[in-house]
Amino acid sequence: MLQLTRAQESRAAIEKIYIEMRHLFNRGFYKPFGVSGREVNEALLALRPEIYGSINDAKKVELEGLVYVIDRLPKGIEECRFIKFISEEGYGSSFPVIVPLKRRRNCYRIDQEQMFMEITRGRSEIYDSLTHLTFLYNEAEKIRRRALNDKGQFSREWLQLEALVTKQTEEQSKEVAFTYLSTLLGRTFEETKRAWQRLAENPHTNNGLFHIVYWMGKLSIEEFLHGKDREISFSPALRERIGHHIYGERWAANIKRSLFENQLIHRPLHIISSNPHSVLNCLYAYAALPKHFNGMSLEAIALELSKPENKDLRQEIEFFAEQNGVSFLHEHGGANIPVQIFDTTFLLKLKLHPEITINPNYIQEHKPVILVMDYAFGEQAYETMDELLKPYASPSGNIKLNVASISIMGKAGILEGEKGDLMIPTSHVFEGTADNYPLDNEFTKADFEGYGLRVFEGSMITVLGTSLQNKDILSYFKNSSWKAIGLEMEGAHYQKAIQAAAKIRKNINKDVILRYAYYASDNPLVTGNTLASGSLGVIGIKPTYLITAKILDKIINRKAE
Repeated sequence: MLQLTRAQESRAAIEKIYIEMRHLFNRGFYKPFGVSGREVNEALLALRPEIYGSINDAKKVELEGLVYVIDRLPKGIEECRFIKFISEEGYGSSFPVIVPLKRRRNCYRIDQEQMFMEITRGRSEIYDSLTHLTFLYNEAEKIRRRALNDKGQFSREWLQLEALVTKQTEEQSKEVAFTYLSTLLGRTFEETKRAWQRLAENPHTNNGLFHIVYWMGKLSIEEFLHGKDREISFSPALRERIGHHIYGERWAANIKRSLFENQLIHRPLHIISSNPHSVLNCLYAYAALPKHFNGMSLEAIALELSKPENKDLRQEIEFFAEQNGVSFLHEHGGANIPVQIFDTTFLLKLKLHPEITINPNYIQEHKPVILVMDYAFGEQAYETMDELLKPYASPSGNIKLNVASISIMGKAGILEGEKGDLMIPTSHVFEGTADNYPLDNEFTKADFEGYGLRVFEGSMITVLGTSLQNKDILSYFKNSSWKAIGLEMEGAHYQKAIQAAAKIRKNINKDVILRYAYYASDNPLVTGNTLASGSLGVIGIKPTYLITAKILDKIINRKAE
């Protein structure tokens, strides 16, 4: 009998997870510990994703994975037995909006037991959330098993945690509390304290480690002892709307309307998918506050502006930019992708940072417009780019956008190297299919050499979900003839939309200039260096601003043709 490799087994597990999730979505509801829910959980355990660390160790609660998941789910979700995924259905007018720290998603606490999560970014968002919830329930079972002994009696550590969280006892020292908690979690004192500290950095978006662990265990115990089942469901409106580009179409129409009304729609358009601050800061921070930033590099300026206490400086820059050719489209149509539109002719009268070079003759002759869109999420990249590249339906007829270039700057997991290093793709390969998208990337490895960062060039894998990867799969992609240098979630989706618009639909120039560059947010092949280990922090500033400056150089410093 043919023996499958671990990579093949893992690939089958991922496929099973997605098939089961799609089935559950179409069905409309499921119980995490019903038959179907257990199928998803068992497939996740068989996969053993790197980001969830010790998920398969029945004696240890995975803490780094827990922090990662809590940052991406709404505050208070650990208290809710019922979780419902909804479309944009009007709850925002009646309930306070809860937004997770690391996901742009509106959520609503309906009552003590029920949380609604609004999905407007496509199936990737559903799969991402369901994977995190599956992990959360799996770890809750570990807590329940350590809280109850074989005789059904509660452990001393659980009773101490309950007393602490419900304020039934005098507050103990944190060291004593960490001791009880670490025993309950099967982790060291140091590991427990570190997880607590990471969650404590953002008290407005989570309830803290003690509270979270207690409620995870409490709901698991209540289901085990009293049959109070937890349930996940999907609203009829969500099931009806998903996949129909409702939010992307609305988002793109708003952008093209703004271009039309500001008489920019016929000008050369340079689309950039990136974070919403780097282009703005490169072009306007120094011009807005020359005395404050005198003598500072772009990287130093970015570091200064990233500090929470400098909110006033960021607001000054935005105000200055609005007075000098920038329009801010704060998206309210559900796509959750803010947009900035730059009329580059205004740059001619500004004193730009010395690291930003401009060709005034080119700007005067061609009058390029830069459109910066914030990051899409997974397959939402196809929806948004597909809709954006369609002609604008003006009152006098359809107008094709004059798209001169499309630049994608993204974060990605790297397979050789470390956080902050750069990846320049030559193609995107869609995980689990034969779909592949070779591309003529204007960026090359040589563009980024000599700046103190390692640069890798080759194919990149567009994965179904970053939380569903393990070393076996990633090693296969790296070491096989695919020779992949990294993984991310949007590249193939973007390229699919661009190729369709350029080569088939003829909505944009077939020779549109493409630029893709990624910086490494993690290396999932290195233990302790996954996304769950923590954010990039200041490490990400240098590659972000280097890529941004290179994109801008290609746009505003071109030779007049």
